[in-house]
This record gives sequence, C-alpha cells and structure tokens, in this order.
Amino acid sequence: MTLTVQNAIDTILASAGVPTLTRTADTFKTGDPNAPLAGVVTTFIATADVIRRAAEAGANLIITHEPTYYTAEDTDDVAWLQDDPTYHAKRQLIDEHGLVIWRFHDYWHMMRPDGILTGAAQQLGWTVDPPASLDEAVRMVAMTAGGTWDKKIAGSATGVASIPATSLADLARQVKEKLGATSVRVVGPDDLVIRRVGLALGALPGKMTMAALQRDDVDAVICGETREWETCEYLRDAAHFGHAKGLLVVGHAISEEPGMAYLAEWLRPQLPGVDITHIPCGDPFKTY
Repeated sequence: MTLTVQNAIDTILASAGVPTLTRTADTFKTGDPNAPLAGVVTTFIATADVIRRAAEAGANLIITHEPTYYTAEDTDDVAWLQDDPTYHAKRQLIDEHGLVIWRFHDYWHMMRPDGILTGAAQQLGWTVDPPASLDEAVRMVAMTAGGTWDKKIAGSATGVASIPATSLADLARQVKEKLGATSVRVVGPDDLVIRRVGLALGALPGKMTMAALQRDDVDAVICGETREWETCEYLRDAAHFGHAKGLLVVGHAISEEPGMAYLAEWLRPQLPGVDITHIPCGDPFKTY
C-alpha cells in the first residue's frame, strides 16, 4: 500500500498518545493530504528558504511548529493578506513544488514528555524533571484561553533542570553556546548562583513564566520570548526587594528548534523507510 501524507499524520497523532483535541492549530495549512508521501522535513517555521530546501531534498511534507502565514490564530486567517505580495509569493512557491504543510504544535507540547522540552534538554545536556501531567496540561491550555487561574498548575508547566552551581552570567554564556544563540538577554544579578533552571520555551504567557519563577525550587528561567513589561519588570522589582532570580531570553526560534530536530529523530521509528530530515529555519535576528 502506498503511504499517503494523511496516513503519516494519522500515525503521528496515534503515536503521540494525546486525546483528540476539540480545538487545535495542528491542521493542514496547504497542499493535498492524499498525496503519496515522498519525504518529510521538520522545522520550527516553514520559511521560504526552508520550503526551497525541502523541495530540493525531495520531500513533499513539511511539519512546522509555528504558523506559516504570520498569524498564531487557530483558524489560520489569511483574509488580511489577500493583497500582500509576500503571502502570494510564498503560496506560489509551495504550490510549484507540490508541498503539503502541516503544523505540529499542540499535540507535540502536550505529549508526555513534551517533545519540544525533550529536544531542548538534549541539546543543553540537562536532565529535566517532568513537567505537568497531561490532565494539568489540558487545564493550562484552558487557563491561557481565560479559564480559572491556578498558580501551582501554571508553575508546573515549566520543566526544571538541576545543574552544577554556576553564576547567572556564566549560565548565559553556556546556554548561548549550546543553543547556538546569537545573543542571550539576561535579567538578574550576574553573580546570582543558579542551581535549578526552568525551561519556559517558546512564548508562554507572562503569568506562567512568573509562576515558574515564584517556585521555591527555581533560581532562573530560560524563555524564548516575553513581553518586556511583564516578567522582566517583575524580576527587576523582585531584586530590589531582596528576592533576586534570573531570566535568560534566547529567542523563540532558538528555544524551540531543538525540539523540532528531536521530532525528526522521534519520527523515524514511527515511519520506517521514509526519508525524514530536519531543516532549521535559523534565528531571524542579528545583533550589532
């Protein structure tokens, strides 16, 4: 039997072991799901360059973690882009190569252990305590949609690693090297001793990152991105009042790309005989 793109996605979702979500961003964004599967590329974001390289590699399925068309809405609304030449050029590039793009975000995060967290921990060389249970993860999703706030459950969303005691400044240098970040932005005293680090990867709401920092067993948190008037200012005031903790901001793509590299590794036993490649999209920012 010829394996189709849809067959591959069905296998992935069955292997994830997460109950079917009634609302999810993990849907096909473009292309024909019934097309025979030629090969798979995983990436953080299906940029134009990733799309070109996937086609050159002979793949016809791109599994992306984040949105393809510049919006995080579950509905993938593109009505506002109908007069935009960049949007149309990207659609044409995808269609020219007969590619299918499917987003794997919600299920990958809700899998136990979290697939993105597992990949980041591997790249950092850390062992991370398990984050929240699947039931708690479901409650956290409800919280981000306006449900009842629970600080304990919100704090448990962050996996925590124990590391040899190191200063916040040295930790920033280590993380920059291991993740290949162009820069690491730091809040907190350089000489703050860090033994327990939370990994709030991606772009968690500020309240959830702060809930991790409010834990007694967390000295610092690594995040992808954050609103600067939330967690950053909370920590600046906390230090003023003698409760200093640290925050390392590495960039959204840098924080989650290792999890999509791990996805390629995780997929190979699920789809034996299929050519599966990870193509990193890279950091969109540069520093001077």
